[in-house]
Amino acid sequence: MSVDSVLFYRYLLAVIVLAILMKIQKQSFAIQKADILPLAIMGLLFSFSSLLLFMSYNYMDAGIASTILFVYPVMVAVIMGVFFKEKISFITIFSIALALVGISFLYQGDGGKTLSTLGIILVLLSSLSYAIYIIGVNQSSLKTLPTTKMTFYAILFGLSIYIVRLRFCVDLQMPPTPLLWGSVLALAILPTAVSLICTTLSAHYIGSTPTAILGALEPVTALFFGVLVFHEKLTLRLIIGIVMIIAAVTLIIVGKSLLKKMSMLLQINKK
Repeated sequence: MSVDSVLFYRYLLAVIVLAILMKIQKQSFAIQKADILPLAIMGLLFSFSSLLLFMSYNYMDAGIASTILFVYPVMVAVIMGVFFKEKISFITIFSIALALVGISFLYQGDGGKTLSTLGIILVLLSSLSYAIYIIGVNQSSLKTLPTTKMTFYAILFGLSIYIVRLRFCVDLQMPPTPLLWGSVLALAILPTAVSLICTTLSAHYIGSTPTAILGALEPVTALFFGVLVFHEKLTLRLIIGIVMIIAAVTLIIVGKSLLKKMSMLLQINKK
């Protein structure tokens, strides 16, 4: 099936699942007029991120693509520093360098074989779209919206991209077997609705930083299933690159708390 058809079903079914969830939670579907444009923009960014990532799967292994996608926290830190004048620490600079080296390890595989340049560009653009989405949500009026409601409308607006690309569903492909219908439904429920709920609950119970650090399991999981199910090759060079990227992201996430603890220790020592 085409990327657009797969994502159309994912977004359509995810909208339905989230709508049911909102009804169960007795949340209102009403939104302010001022929130419509930001929601539309965030929805398009969110949708482009999915589209570009799925397109990259045509050019590289899913596990490697998912690992490169995981540099979005580094991109968030850079954008916040450049455009929002947030202080860029040594840890941030080191993390950026580490992530770039890690990507270079993934790009140049063993035996001199390189990954698709187009594939890498698509993944990086996907990561950038998601980074801008995260910043936009947190730097706009949308941060006051309940997570489920915001995601519902973001996905609803994002669905429009696939409707247009499919020529208003003229080119829409139907899953030919019950198994594929089950796969499309699972794609809408597990990595969308269930992931959203579990991440929100996790942040509530253990805090946002530990939740984000545990998110480093995302590319590891993708690689595990890529090797186990799709027989993707995992070499020592790829492992080193993956570890570098995950380490860079973890440093970005814990960097602020590390700097605070270091400054507190320095103050104690001075006393």
